[in-house]
Amino acid sequence: MNLEELEILLVEDNPTDAELTMRALKRKNLANRLVWVKDGEEALDFIYARGKFADRNSEDLPRLILLDLRMPKVDGLEVLKEIKANEMTRKIPVVVLTSSQEDQDVVESYKLGVNSYVSKPVEFDDFLEAVSTMGLYWMLINKPP
Repeated sequence: MNLEELEILLVEDNPTDAELTMRALKRKNLANRLVWVKDGEEALDFIYARGKFADRNSEDLPRLILLDLRMPKVDGLEVLKEIKANEMTRKIPVVVLTSSQEDQDVVESYKLGVNSYVSKPVEFDDFLEAVSTMGLYWMLINKPP
């Protein structure tokens, strides 16, 4: 996969939430070049081209990372910390997309350098609208460095 092909890395352990996110992005034609990984360890392996992603070109980075916080193996805050501490990946916009409403998670996410923090709406239509709007902003409106 080259840089022009990979747009969004979705890091989400819940298959239902992942499916809803992909559906919302598809409605706005933003899911054609999306990769879904199911935990933080897999996300870091993908980003840094190691493990089962060792054959991937590590220079082909996603334009946007949608990151859940509560995941097995490596949680979202640890993934965020590693991404933002690395010169190669720190400029990738990271949006925390989580069901956590904890103030501590919001504060810690911003301390670690998150670009945006979005709580997943409970209602189906609200969820689709929030993800679609967020996708449009980060992929089409926002000007990356």
